[in-house]
Amino acid sequence: MTLVYGGGGVGLMGVLANAALKAGGKAVGVIPRFLLEREAGHPALTETVVVENMHQRKLEMFERCDAIVVLPGGLGTLEEFFEVLSWRTLGLHSKPIVIVDLGGYWQPLAALLRSCVDGGFAERSHLDVVAFIDSLDHLLPTLAAMPRDIAGEKQLDRF
Repeated sequence: MTLVYGGGGVGLMGVLANAALKAGGKAVGVIPRFLLEREAGHPALTETVVVENMHQRKLEMFERCDAIVVLPGGLGTLEEFFEVLSWRTLGLHSKPIVIVDLGGYWQPLAALLRSCVDGGFAERSHLDVVAFIDSLDHLLPTLAAMPRDIAGEKQLDRF
């Protein structure tokens, strides 16, 4: 397996990259030049891709991944999640989206998504493309069980 992530060497994602590498997997970091200069990029990744801005970073990570896994995080994590969810609901991709809800961290997000549907601002089917799990033990089985319409998959438009 290959981990595709933002390329930092610190925090939760740095720990995850180290674990992937230690387990014999690959870790690809995609980091904008300005962040590489500001924060310590991971020094031992399988590959580091340096891009010019955050938009290129998100697109590059998306194009290289087969699934989106959301771990506990902050504003950047939320921003990335909502972008891939929006793309999914627009029919631009069919990649699985799994939210790892350790300790109930993402329960307010789950409630917000339900509120959007209950308020008539989103279709119930929009929530069917996101799986919430409460244990990393459920991650691979959940990803394997999620439906993907590969034949109907569209490429993201590039402007």
